[in-house]
Amino acid sequence: MNPIEFSQRVLDWFDIHGRKQLPWKENPTPYRVWVSEIMLQQTQVTTVIPYYERFMARFPDIRVLADAELDEVLQLWAGLGYYARARHLHQAARILCARAENQLPLDMAVLQELPGIGRSTAGAILALASGQRQPILDGNVKRLLARFAAVEGWPGQSRVQATLWELAERYTPNARVADYTQAVMDLGAMICKPHQPCCEACPLIEHCAAYAQGRQVDLPTPKPRRELPVRTTQMLLLRAENGAVLLERRPPIGLWGGLWSFPECPMNADAATWCQERLGLMVMVGPPWEVIRHSFSHFHLDITPVPVTVTGYSQAVMEGERFIWHRDRHAVIGGMATPIHRLLVRRLKSAPDTQQLTIDL
Repeated sequence: MNPIEFSQRVLDWFDIHGRKQLPWKENPTPYRVWVSEIMLQQTQVTTVIPYYERFMARFPDIRVLADAELDEVLQLWAGLGYYARARHLHQAARILCARAENQLPLDMAVLQELPGIGRSTAGAILALASGQRQPILDGNVKRLLARFAAVEGWPGQSRVQATLWELAERYTPNARVADYTQAVMDLGAMICKPHQPCCEACPLIEHCAAYAQGRQVDLPTPKPRRELPVRTTQMLLLRAENGAVLLERRPPIGLWGGLWSFPECPMNADAATWCQERLGLMVMVGPPWEVIRHSFSHFHLDITPVPVTVTGYSQAVMEGERFIWHRDRHAVIGGMATPIHRLLVRRLKSAPDTQQLTIDL
């Protein structure tokens, strides 16, 4: 199939079946498209929509986003996962505003210099927001092209990825680029689905090599399987006599970077000694709760929650801005990963519903 026929079939399908009512398609400015593309990375549209609408209501433009505190950005991101995306959005907005630029540059190379923006995301921003002829290669498009051309190999391999980029470039039309970009993503997400593709509804079925070979579910080649390593941690659920629970802000880089969590101590450490030496708290340690497993793309995290009651202060070693004592399980304090929030609610459920208490020691 030649490129003109390919793109025309995709566009004809989109005109009838495509998703045209998505919130980021209304007034698709570069900023609005950028936020949507970052949120949509490894996340389904139906999940993203309410997050996107809340995020845009609070941060309607780059200047407002740049002026906000990271904690508020992470708070609105909580539950969406992959929190580095939120940190990169905030960081990029501050970089642009520091340059006295209050909007995204419409230049491929300059866009890719910003945190969190790779080639495909930059291409999507430019195609959807300004109609530039830029190919994209998100997960849905990779799958569609790998099946259409029967491309062998895992798309994460550089050789395979180069082949898919060549196909993406070949089939991207010169006209209706914004519609085509949305169309090819929709076709991959709605028809060329990972496990149960709706081949009979696909406009490309007559020329799909994978369909002709009966190999739709075999392509693209899955990532080589390996057993995920398991990391373990001991989280201390410290609660004072007034019901307040101690939370600690995690370092800005790394797992759950910048989010609120519980103090962690090594699995083989004595919790009471650790609290006295590291936090300056005298405590009584209770029996640990059941282990919670939270899985990431590269490893499993086994969390052992340990309820700890604070009985006194031995010395003042906690940093005021890094720690807070939180008492209201209904109040929102900032960005917090879902399993941590669940532990917090469980630990607080017998505490009185009062306002957040911050103690600087």
